[in-house]
This record gives sequence, C-alpha cells and structure tokens, in this order.
Amino acid sequence: MYELKTKENDNSVIEFIESVEHEGKREDAYRMLDIFTEETGHQAKMWGPSIIGFGSYHYKYASGHEGDAPLVGFSPRKARHSLYFATGDKEREELLQQLGKHKSGKACVYVNKLADIDEAVLRQLIQQSITFLRKTYPEQ
Repeated sequence: MYELKTKENDNSVIEFIESVEHEGKREDAYRMLDIFTEETGHQAKMWGPSIIGFGSYHYKYASGHEGDAPLVGFSPRKARHSLYFATGDKEREELLQQLGKHKSGKACVYVNKLADIDEAVLRQLIQQSITFLRKTYPEQ
C-alpha cells in the first residue's frame, strides 16, 4: 500500500528556517511564519523535511487513497518560496490573479520574494484555503 512521505513530525521549524542559506529567503520565511500563524491560529509544524505546515485535515478520495495534510503551508526553497494552498476552488484562482508576481503549478504557488506579492491577498488565500478544506473534508 502507498505510504505518504510528507508527514507531520517533531523537527524544529526554527532550526529549519535557520538552515536557509540566503538571508533574504530566511527573513521572508520568518515573516511568512508570522503571517500563517496569525491567519490560521495554528502552531507551525514541520511536514517532511522541508514543509512548514499549519493545522491539518484528513482526506479520502473516491479511489480509497487517504491521508493527512497541512491545511496550508510554505517552504523557503532555494529558487523560490513554495506556498501550499487547497486546489479545486474557483475563489483560489480569482485571488491568485490579485496576488502579484508568482507562478503556479498544480498544487503549489511559487514566489521569489514576499515583496513581489500583496500580503493582504496572501492572507485571503490562507483563509480561503482553510474554509474550502473544512467544507470539503469536514472533521469526522
């Protein structure tokens, strides 16, 4: 059976951020830590070796695949910051159009630096993602 590689763990969020080599990325990571904590009301936790996640939800697909994931999160990657929000909601796409300079993949939103995006829209994306996931995967 498939086992998730990205699981919540007890690794230190601060130690991970401190390991980020680029000073600007490290400063952005601390700012995002504050923003995500304020908006979610959840303590940051490490998910896998490099994702800082907030809260969690349990999902189960029609295929039977199920697992746990953070409600939202981010990772200060070497090239760009990866932001993790729920996918599948029309409101997400509308907010992304207002976010500022970014690229988006299937599940991630990539930003070079926080100064490139609108912090108020980032906060809205965090809230939208949590609302969408709580509605889609109500706690059992």
